[in-house]
Amino acid sequence: MLDGTEPVLDVADLRTMFQTRDGGVYAVNGVSFSIAAGEVLGVVGESGSGKSVAMMSVMDLLPSPPAKIMGGRVLYRGRDVRTMSKAELRALRGGEIGFVFQDPMTSLNPVLTIGFQIMEPLRAHLGLSKAAARVRAAELLRLVGIPEAESRLDDYPHQFSGGMRQRVMIAISLSCDPKVVIADEPTTALDVTIQAQIVELMRELRAKLGTGIIWITHDLDLVAEIADRVMVMYAGQVVEHGPVGRLFADPRHPYTRALLATRPNAEGPRRRRLRVIAGQPPRLSAPPSACPFVPRCRNAFDRCRVENPPRIAVDPGDPAHDVACWWDAGTDLPRVVPPDA
Repeated sequence: MLDGTEPVLDVADLRTMFQTRDGGVYAVNGVSFSIAAGEVLGVVGESGSGKSVAMMSVMDLLPSPPAKIMGGRVLYRGRDVRTMSKAELRALRGGEIGFVFQDPMTSLNPVLTIGFQIMEPLRAHLGLSKAAARVRAAELLRLVGIPEAESRLDDYPHQFSGGMRQRVMIAISLSCDPKVVIADEPTTALDVTIQAQIVELMRELRAKLGTGIIWITHDLDLVAEIADRVMVMYAGQVVEHGPVGRLFADPRHPYTRALLATRPNAEGPRRRRLRVIAGQPPRLSAPPSACPFVPRCRNAFDRCRVENPPRIAVDPGDPAHDVACWWDAGTDLPRVVPPDA
């Protein structure tokens, strides 16, 4: 969180499981984080690490069943989201908190015009008339860089390119001037030119509107470029968290180091081969009782196999950078996230 800034969204000890025919899958295990206005939090980790599920749990967007939020606290501007009524949650989603999903083609309704889909939250959340909502929808399309905005309101999703559809999704997420936008891999499957345009657009919107952004991604270089802080997830829990410059320069968790080592490096006279992280993520049929990275970790010792480490400050005098690792942090340092948070 930015120094001296109160969090807009504050999440503590969030836990989510899915009930399947083969038993429970514990996808989110004690995730805690916060974000302030105008801040960008990058969330990284392998596929299946719990990034998207954690953020959808924050907004209670998962179908129940099979999903069930087992515990935790989600505060939006001091209000407990988990105790809100359905009507209050509907007002929060799309109004105060926007969500940009990964695939705009499956998120946009193919039989409704782009204008209708942008106007719908404006009318539902802000109470605008149809005429006023159409004017605002055109303004939003211009804001996200779509030319001939007024006429494009009557087009359908298939008439837009992939990059344009993603811009439409961003316009919808920003339609009610949200305080937080959760962007779930918004540049995946886009070519590099369009990716750069989307990143620059999000930067401009953050500067203009002061929106806090949670950016879920596999792209570590993108996180280094856009984020203020980064949260590394593995097996449904946060294994390292800190300011992006500090974490990239001095990664402390073996998993973070392994992730950073997988980045391609084509520069310099000695180009190295791509590295991979040996092994597979665990199947979470129960909440981890030991460090979940043990089977893939070269540093693991006896304690790692019997006790799951809490998040511990790398520097006892500065809790901004923390790591969940017995090997790195030691046991005499203060816990950043107490077990009863």
